[in-house]
Amino acid sequence: MTHSPHALPRQATVPTPDGPFTILEQDGAVLASGWTSELTDLTGQIHPTLRPAAAPVRVAPAELGPITAAVHAYYDGDVAAIDLVPVVQVSGPFRSHAWDMLRTVQPGQPVTYAQYACLAGNAGAVRAAAGACARNAAALFVPCHRVIRTDGSLGGFRWGLEVKTSLLAREAPYSAAVLAR
Repeated sequence: MTHSPHALPRQATVPTPDGPFTILEQDGAVLASGWTSELTDLTGQIHPTLRPAAAPVRVAPAELGPITAAVHAYYDGDVAAIDLVPVVQVSGPFRSHAWDMLRTVQPGQPVTYAQYACLAGNAGAVRAAAGACARNAAALFVPCHRVIRTDGSLGGFRWGLEVKTSLLAREAPYSAAVLAR
């Protein structure tokens, strides 16, 4: 998906059980998202080449159509609904690939940072894999919450461990077999 610097960016905040979830969208793709009502909490994660030139237009959540529908469906129990939402993020080759691979981690099957590094193509790049999680601008849609420490502890999460715990608990009943139905 190409990113048009001329399209007006839009933002909407969706109420969720984990708190307000704000989405910054442009051209039908998520540029940034997270559990906040403050746009400024999101924009620092966006690569400078993708940052909208104009201030985003605040819209009703329904105006983001399939993006908002996916958030509602996720919270209503369809945890795979977020998988098809277009996301635009830019970085170097490893991090960009790592974000793509993160979208393949199945709900209810979290991976460790070491497993994530392997998935991203470099078993020795555990710190770089953790950095990809930390710099992920499109929380939920690029599910960095599905990466945990090798000892089973949660590790970090930009939006707080309470939200990460809630998301993992919401996804825990699911496995590839359940989602394949």
